[in-house]
Amino acid sequence: MDVCVLCDNSFFFDIPEAMTRNDFGLNSPATYTYSAYKSDVSTALTSYFGNDGVKRGKKAFDIHQNTYRIDADAVPCFEYRRYEADGSHLTGVAFDPDGGARIINWPEQNYENGVAKNKITGQRFKDVVRIMKRLRNKMADEEIEPAEPIPSFLIECLVWNVPDDDFRHDTYTADVRHALAHLFNKTRKFDDCKEWGEINELKYLFRSGQPWTMEKAHAFISAAWDYIGFE
Repeated sequence: MDVCVLCDNSFFFDIPEAMTRNDFGLNSPATYTYSAYKSDVSTALTSYFGNDGVKRGKKAFDIHQNTYRIDADAVPCFEYRRYEADGSHLTGVAFDPDGGARIINWPEQNYENGVAKNKITGQRFKDVVRIMKRLRNKMADEEIEPAEPIPSFLIECLVWNVPDDDFRHDTYTADVRHALAHLFNKTRKFDDCKEWGEINELKYLFRSGQPWTMEKAHAFISAAWDYIGFE
């Protein structure tokens, strides 16, 4: 389970090119830095769970499971704002991995868009996502290589890019078959999926900065098709 530990006292931001922070009233740099916040989160977690119960990773703190709690990753985040030229902004969350580039996520937009697509597809979107995740897990358990590097969020985003009409068959088997066929065909060439977005529709799915590639997604989709036995 992933848990976002959000601080909104300070925030990261981006502004349009050719504009300055003063244009948005961002005149005073935050005194509470992300590195200080992450250290404070580390202190709080180890104080509560003990040194043996928490391990610091590059992105998150791994809270080990025991007899009364499940394993969890706690990700310290700052609020993130993407400013528009008119002064408005979109709000997400962001964090700086140890030794890595900043990672920006849009949880509210992911949720809202996922709910909308699920409604449009007669509750099929989320069901097909669950089926695909279970399929990935089963393939990974059997050490089928293309399944092992595929994160859950990538599966959600892939299914998000399947046309709504492909979720309106009589059976889930048919829905999954059409979804895999669409994804297989569209991920063979970058030009066919270069405009695909994450569920939030604020980040491209296969552009620079992502922890996955179109080629790995295609390899998983192809292996999943063969694993199920579709022809």
